[in-house]
Amino acid sequence: MKVLTVFASGGGSNFKAIHHSIVSGEIHGEIALLVSNNPNCGAVKYADEAGITHTIINQSRYPEKKYRDDTMLEILLGIEPDLIILAGYMKKIPDKVVNRFNKKIVNIHPALLPKFGGKGYYGMNVHQAVMNAGEEKSGATVHFVNEEYDKGSILAQEEVIIEPQDTAKSLAEKVLKIEHELYPQVIKAYCEDRIIWKNNQPKIEEVIEN
Repeated sequence: MKVLTVFASGGGSNFKAIHHSIVSGEIHGEIALLVSNNPNCGAVKYADEAGITHTIINQSRYPEKKYRDDTMLEILLGIEPDLIILAGYMKKIPDKVVNRFNKKIVNIHPALLPKFGGKGYYGMNVHQAVMNAGEEKSGATVHFVNEEYDKGSILAQEEVIIEPQDTAKSLAEKVLKIEHELYPQVIKAYCEDRIIWKNNQPKIEEVIEN
């Protein structure tokens, strides 16, 4: 069983979707810790309700960046998670954490990367940018995390069609729905050792039915 750590800043809907898949036995993993920068967010509230340990790491509690980054790394090293899952985490992961957990940190982005990614492209900003560009489709992307925003190797994508009557809000709802399906599928594959690297690119091996 894989040891998982989740990072979240907001409502935590992807965190909840993944945890529900663990509870149902679909994902063979255990969430050892939730890390958040927002003590009042929905993700922390859910962690309390579900009996999941959480810790708060933010500028208020750790004003000095180096100490804040070192504390995060020290906590993670104490757990040694097999996978770190970013689920609506609104802060950049420190380079020292990314380097130590290379190919062990994943994120989900509400667009079809490499389009509409990078600093400032988060939440409704992404969906509005997609609508403004007149795109015919959008979707969700799960990717590994490196030192740059949304630039890590793409692991999986799922598309949604943008209808003429769609708005940024309705698009957000469509994309979030597929995020809740796609992200647990990817975590499940990781926990089953079905993610392989070839030519420095990740790929999910499909399950072969007997």
